[in-house]
Amino acid sequence: MASHENAAPTRSWREMFRGLYHGKDPGARRFRFALLAFDVFTIVFFVWASIYEDLPWVLWADLVIAVLIIIDLSIRGWITYNRKRFFMEFATWADIIVIITLLLPAVLGNFLFLRVLRALRLLRSYRVLADLRDEFAFFKRNEEVIQSTLNLLVFLFVMTALVFVMQVHTNPGINNYVDALYFTVTALTTTGFGDITLQGTSGRLLSVIILLLGVALFLRLVQTIFRPSRVMHECDDCGLNRHDADAVHCKHCGKVLHITTSGDV
Repeated sequence: MASHENAAPTRSWREMFRGLYHGKDPGARRFRFALLAFDVFTIVFFVWASIYEDLPWVLWADLVIAVLIIIDLSIRGWITYNRKRFFMEFATWADIIVIITLLLPAVLGNFLFLRVLRALRLLRSYRVLADLRDEFAFFKRNEEVIQSTLNLLVFLFVMTALVFVMQVHTNPGINNYVDALYFTVTALTTTGFGDITLQGTSGRLLSVIILLLGVALFLRLVQTIFRPSRVMHECDDCGLNRHDADAVHCKHCGKVLHITTSGDV
């Protein structure tokens, strides 16, 4: 009898958390927006704290953030309907790696740049994207531009972290995060002022990777931001809501579209 009584509260708690993480009511949306704000805070903190990484208060803050991420990860694993799929998701392993780097900073000093994996969580949840579309008309109209901007910032953040961690102790030209950001931007945009260069074989290889990615990805992301290839416009017949900027007919049903455009696409 007691086992049945204990099982009911467990199910109710699980359903409550499922409602918070996946529900559509206002309270659930506020909860997910709070999680999104926490993700943004952790990313900003990791960048800012890189200047003071050896101070005691930073280590304590790392511990608090690690505990909060562990709680979030544990709840998501507990409420999932498919645990095998959950542990195969990139977001799950990204959180695990971030937790390890937060709990063992002295042991993994050369791998602290892996904390930037936290940035890859932003706007990767379908539920959060749906919330933003429902709550903010501006986001719905400019979703592709916002996502491209975010992807560009995440990409820039990841590359800067790599440059900073690999060069800060050996390169006299890179003394802080701003120096690493300066080099990364000039390299990605192929400007290459030459006042800062990466040293050593690993530095040269990283420079080659950044330059190749700058040509292949960075310029493409910038183009997407300033000239998105798709616009949000719902077809009245079939409901398709993403079309080419210069589309005249819906590619699914053929209905004539009336997409507002300036005519310069």
